[in-house]
Amino acid sequence: MQLALFDLDNTLLAGDSDFQWGQFLIAKGLLNEKEHLARNIAFYEDYKAGRLDIHAFLDFQLKPLSAYKRSELDALHQEFMVEKIRPMITGKARALVEKHRQNGDLLMIITATNSFVTGPIAHEFGIEHLIGTTPEEVGGEFTGKVTGTPSFQAGKIMRLNQWLAERKQSLTDFEVTWFYSDSHNDLPLMKLVDKPVAVDPDPTLKTYAEEAGWPVISLR
Repeated sequence: MQLALFDLDNTLLAGDSDFQWGQFLIAKGLLNEKEHLARNIAFYEDYKAGRLDIHAFLDFQLKPLSAYKRSELDALHQEFMVEKIRPMITGKARALVEKHRQNGDLLMIITATNSFVTGPIAHEFGIEHLIGTTPEEVGGEFTGKVTGTPSFQAGKIMRLNQWLAERKQSLTDFEVTWFYSDSHNDLPLMKLVDKPVAVDPDPTLKTYAEEAGWPVISLR
C-alpha cells in the first residue's frame, strides 16, 4: 500500500482556510475587523516568510472558538463551507485525490490549521484521516487553547509518527510515500517521503524543488 499525504491550505485548497475563517467571522460581525484583520494578515505574512511563532498564532486564532457554543460554531462552519471553502476546491484538486483513492492508497490531510476548521474540509474531499492542530475542549466546548503538539513544520513529523505508531506502522512500511505541499514550512516532512511534490509552491519551495528534481505541479 502507498501513503498519500496532502497539505491543505494553498495545496488542496486554492486559498487558506485559517485566514478565511477569520475573514468569515469578521463578515458575520463576530470579530472586530480593526482588531483582528491586521493581526491576521501579519501572522499570515510571518507564515509565508517562515518566521511564524506558532504558539502566539494559536493563542490568537483559537480564542474566538471559546466565545461561542459548539453548536453555534458548527452552524457557522456549515455556512463557511458554502461561502468560502467549496469555491476554493478546484477540479484538479479533487481529481488528484481521486487518483490516489482509485490506486488504493491510504489518504491523509496533514495541516497546521486546527481540526475544527479542517475536519469538515477533509470530509468534503472524502479523506478519512486528518492530522491538524488540536483545539482543547472541556465538556465539548472549546477553551481557546491548544492541546498536544501543533502540526507545524517538524511538528508534522512528530504527529505523523505518533499516528503511525498507534497503527503499529512506520513510514517504511509503505511501498511509496507521497507528500503534496505548497510551503517551504513543510520541507522537513517533504524530505522524509519517497515522492515529495511541490504544488503551486512559494518561491523558496519552488527553488528547492527545482534544484532537488522534485515535481512541481499546479492544482489551480
